[in-house]
Amino acid sequence: MATAKTYATGRRKTAVARVWLVPGGGAFQINERQDEEYFRRATALMIIRQPFEEVGLLGQYDVHATVRGGGIQSQAGAVRHGITRALMKIDGELRPKLKAVGYVTRDPRKKERKKYGQRAARARFQFSKR
Repeated sequence: MATAKTYATGRRKTAVARVWLVPGGGAFQINERQDEEYFRRATALMIIRQPFEEVGLLGQYDVHATVRGGGIQSQAGAVRHGITRALMKIDGELRPKLKAVGYVTRDPRKKERKKYGQRAARARFQFSKR
């Protein structure tokens, strides 16, 4: 186990999270606020704890993260991705377990941009023959 800070970047959709893991008591600090204060939904709080629960390290590392972009759920996914990558830096043996549950893979989906001459990204203006 590492004793120094471990850094990793996590991404989901358009959200980007910079995550530092420090050996400690299991405190989560996101954008200089406590996790319950920043992520008010129980599902978002559950998402950021999933990597630790999967490998049995919950309560052994303090998490400091800064998140930008996306929505709340997307930011939670980005923090989870960052935590996963940092855990793999600490111990490479954890990768197969984390990969099996799908935490290693980044979610690349983004909103498709609107094209010129169209009503939306894919929707066209109604065609009139006459």
